[in-house]
Amino acid sequence: GQRAAFMYSLIGTAKLNDIDPQAWLADVIARISDMPVSRLHELLPWEWNAATSLVKAA
Repeated sequence: GQRAAFMYSLIGTAKLNDIDPQAWLADVIARISDMPVSRLHELLPWEWNAATSLVKAA
């Protein structure tokens, strides 16, 4: 039950930030092991959305 609640929370947060939850979670899982602790905030949904928007615009 706790794992399901955790996953629903992550998915809900992604949806609130107009992000595809599957794409966001896949990217976070792929990048988190190589990310320094000081930059983990970049993987948060509201930061991730801004980062991907910048990449798409470039």
